[in-house]
Amino acid sequence: MRISDSVANYILQMLNDENGIAEIQRNELANTLGCVPSQINYVITSRFTPEQGYIVESRRGGGGYIRIIRRSMTKSDLIMHIVNSIGPKLDAASMRAMLRNLVETGVASESDAHLMMAGLSDSALAPAPKEIRDQLRASIFKNMLLVLNV
Repeated sequence: MRISDSVANYILQMLNDENGIAEIQRNELANTLGCVPSQINYVITSRFTPEQGYIVESRRGGGGYIRIIRRSMTKSDLIMHIVNSIGPKLDAASMRAMLRNLVETGVASESDAHLMMAGLSDSALAPAPKEIRDQLRASIFKNMLLVLNV
């Protein structure tokens, strides 16, 4: 297992144990997991984003902390939040992260997510010119999400 996966799993376990709120000290967590503090930052900024349903607060300095809060949202709220966060273009990695979040929160089934990933993959969009694929992916994904919201 990669160190980033270990860090993410550790934080997710804290969120589950603490009713959706994890408060960590970066250096302490890095020592516990045997990694450097910058790896903690990377995991937090890439896996605990507002698009994935998290709020991250931090306080710097001695006694500083990073607080991660899992936002509880209704299915409709979460879908609309994701639709509104997509913007005019969407790369494949961001789309996969959003789908992973939808599956983890129970908004989409594994089979729904697999179908959406297949339909929005670079290979599925290959007939379109490269310069418009991310734009096309964003438009199609928004429409798929709106159907999930019904």
